[in-house]
Amino acid sequence: MIRAISVDMDGTFLDENGEYNRARFERIYTELVKHQIKFIVASGNQYYQLKSFFPGKDEELFYVAENGAVIFHQGELRSVNRFEERLVQKILRTLIQDYQDLQVILCGVKSAYLLKAADSNFKTFAKKYYFELQEVNSFDVLPDDTFIKFALDVEVTKTGQIVEDLNQTFNGEIRAVASGHGSIDIIIPGVTKGSAIQQLLNEWRVTPDDLLAFGDANNDIEMLQLTPNSYAMQESSPEVFATAKYIAPSNKEAGVLQVIEDYMEKSQRP
Repeated sequence: MIRAISVDMDGTFLDENGEYNRARFERIYTELVKHQIKFIVASGNQYYQLKSFFPGKDEELFYVAENGAVIFHQGELRSVNRFEERLVQKILRTLIQDYQDLQVILCGVKSAYLLKAADSNFKTFAKKYYFELQEVNSFDVLPDDTFIKFALDVEVTKTGQIVEDLNQTFNGEIRAVASGHGSIDIIIPGVTKGSAIQQLLNEWRVTPDDLLAFGDANNDIEMLQLTPNSYAMQESSPEVFATAKYIAPSNKEAGVLQVIEDYMEKSQRP
């Protein structure tokens, strides 16, 4: 029996306009609460952005944000995995010196940070995903924060090569992963959506067999690997299709909500 549901957001739960059918979800969520099924928002995005999608439910939902680096519940930070300051400085030097054509966001627990000299289009893009965002003159002196992720924007055609190069350059110190549409996340090795969700399942004494999971990009793979009840969205990466057990309808057709409704209907049959 399903006791927890985890959903990626962009390309999965959200449609092509970055929205979802709120009235339909409200009806479904009422049933989830009634059956004590926990709902996990699992994204590479910032917590402060994610909670804006669920007004009035911030106290109830569980947020696995920044690709598993942090877990928030009831507005409080429940868990955090951080980069050492020495490594943060080393990564920033490499990105700025060796990859002049990419844009970078340094992600902290309190805020995200980008350079004032960053491309104006990138700033507009960043503000969409980072509700707590500060501009800094340089990264020579790090802001007073705990750093948990780097978010890069690169040419789509160069994504695979840059991911490979970064993983070779930092050999085990970091993990670079494509998160779709020219975005690359640099995360702490072993820290993934999957590891964070497993932490929650352990707390709840819920087995992975009782988890329903949805994703579309490579940063969802560890989450999908957790459970036999895993769904790749209709438009997913080849690696996600190879990982997930099932295929859900498109995010443009509210595929996540369709599948959850089907599960709830089946569970209520005599």
